[in-house]
Amino acid sequence: MKKQETYSISQLSSELDISTRTIRYYEERGLLHPTRSPGGTRRYTKADRARLKLILRGKRFGFSLDEIKEMLDLFYEDRLGVKQLERTIEYGVEKIKQVEEQIEELTVLRDELLSFKEAFEARLWELKRSNTENEGN
Repeated sequence: MKKQETYSISQLSSELDISTRTIRYYEERGLLHPTRSPGGTRRYTKADRARLKLILRGKRFGFSLDEIKEMLDLFYEDRLGVKQLERTIEYGVEKIKQVEEQIEELTVLRDELLSFKEAFEARLWELKRSNTENEGN
């Protein structure tokens, strides 16, 4: 029987470009469950590595660690993944709504900034024109 490949915390940290402290924090929060060598060193399986990648993807999409943990843990309740997918879709719909609201807010902000910029440019042009006319007199 082939021995399952494992990874050290340093290997995962380097491969995924995150700190070892971050990985330990995810373990403290119950998102990861590495085994320990006889010397107490954390050893991560391929499944742990995949789970860590999903955690990082969830963070990139703006999900909280509690939401990510819930979505990941649902897989163990339903190996077909139906519950996990249903909950992930629910969270995804909410996240899309939040992103759309942020886009709308940023669009309004951009339009306000453009309006101020145009007003300032017009004022600057007027001041320069006035200054030029005064120098000519």
